[in-house]
Amino acid sequence: MYLKELRAYKVPQPKPNDAEGHVQKFTAPLPPKSLEETNLASEMKAYEEQQVEIEGQASTEEVPEQKDDYFEDLKQFDEDHPEGAAH
Repeated sequence: MYLKELRAYKVPQPKPNDAEGHVQKFTAPLPPKSLEETNLASEMKAYEEQQVEIEGQASTEEVPEQKDDYFEDLKQFDEDHPEGAAH
């Protein structure tokens, strides 16, 4: 008799308004305002006005040319340490 009643039981179909009062309506939060966006136009203008610096070209300021003393240092090293010297 119990099994007969179990087989005969029909699950009631949920109605569309059954969830009302139990579930809150979802509203997506507003995205936060970025502080960067406020200065974006002025920063873009400043970027466009910047002078391009290319390595190897002289800039507006004259930089004295430095002499590379690498080979002179090697000559001094060779004079101080002959090849045949014992360690």
